[in-house]
Amino acid sequence: MRKSKKLKIFNDPIYGFIGIPNTLIFDLIEAQYFQRLRRISQMGLSYLVYPGAHHTRFHHALGGMHLMRQAIQVLRYKQVEITEEEESGLLVAILLHDIGHGPFSHAMEHSIIEGVTHETLSAEFMKALNQEFGGKLSLGIEIFKGNYSKKYLNQLVSSQLDMDRLDYLKRDSFYTGVAEGNINSERLITMLNVVDGQLVVEEKGIYSVEKFLMARRFMYWQVYLHKASLVAEQLLINILRRAKELYGLGHKLQASVPLLYFLENRITGSHLDKEVLDRFAALDDIDILSAIKAWQYHDDFVLSNLCGMLLHRKLLSIKIKNKPIDLDKLEAKFSKVQKRYKLSAEESAYFVFHGAIENKAYDLEQQNINILRSNGKLTDVAKASDHLNLKALSKTVTKYYCCYPKKGHIGL
Repeated sequence: MRKSKKLKIFNDPIYGFIGIPNTLIFDLIEAQYFQRLRRISQMGLSYLVYPGAHHTRFHHALGGMHLMRQAIQVLRYKQVEITEEEESGLLVAILLHDIGHGPFSHAMEHSIIEGVTHETLSAEFMKALNQEFGGKLSLGIEIFKGNYSKKYLNQLVSSQLDMDRLDYLKRDSFYTGVAEGNINSERLITMLNVVDGQLVVEEKGIYSVEKFLMARRFMYWQVYLHKASLVAEQLLINILRRAKELYGLGHKLQASVPLLYFLENRITGSHLDKEVLDRFAALDDIDILSAIKAWQYHDDFVLSNLCGMLLHRKLLSIKIKNKPIDLDKLEAKFSKVQKRYKLSAEESAYFVFHGAIENKAYDLEQQNINILRSNGKLTDVAKASDHLNLKALSKTVTKYYCCYPKKGHIGL
């Protein structure tokens, strides 16, 4: 492949200089679909808890590509065959793996296009870009979808120890200032190998894997599922739901052209054509925030208050418990809100609601993280580790939450 004549680099606060290896990758980064990731926050509304968490999906994509180049170098040194074409495919796959994220990333994953994951949208964007790039992304798409014959290449992109996770844990830890999430990605990558076509970790790296899994568990419960972030995301979801409801009833709403399109039309997975992709690609955090700033002055009591709460961080109270919520107690709060503000049951449900969250740091039913013993045998990390808590990480932990208004936070 033709190399870029100029040295293209990005200065990254995590890894230092990140180089761009060839013109294909450079041109992909320059593409409009990819450039929009500069305007998509990596951690949604987590900045309401961690003020430094304003980094973007653009940062993360470049970081993942940087780690992928390191992994390729390590594996080649260990005599693992990765051709130049496969290297290019890996870089394409990791660079574009999150290109399907919408505004505020996971927070609005199913709110704009119903029932469609960002992975599905990423695959659609890749397909569209592949046409634009004359089929040069085909191998990367095969690797991304897990259809390529060398499964360890897909595992580098999407598995329980992939370059995606290695970057976002280290990056999110840095920008939030949560030191417990910081992992030694360089050590983990150095310990990678391939046995029988599967990605494995050499035995010397077992403690780094333990640290990685513990860090992931900590980051999910203390950062990604932090109660303030959780309630803020629920407010954001409710704002868009209320806006769609009002628009459907004929109310006028100030919004950007791309956002108006999704307010006017109920888009599902069966509508993913080029027009929808282009409309979705025109949406970013700015569209949503601008609309919320305008809607805080709307005549609708529900919409204006939801927007005011989120903008001014006057969030709902949230209680998180290890057992299901007492619905009788929640019903009392529901009735109180309904009577105090003269709301219908449907309107009150925007302010008083409950749900559940769950997390599993290590999934024994997915592609396992196998440890390569000195005798050549492979052992799942949960069995190989002498860490008392590691087996517990494979259990799904479910917690239950309820949200309701704080005194004085409605009627801003």
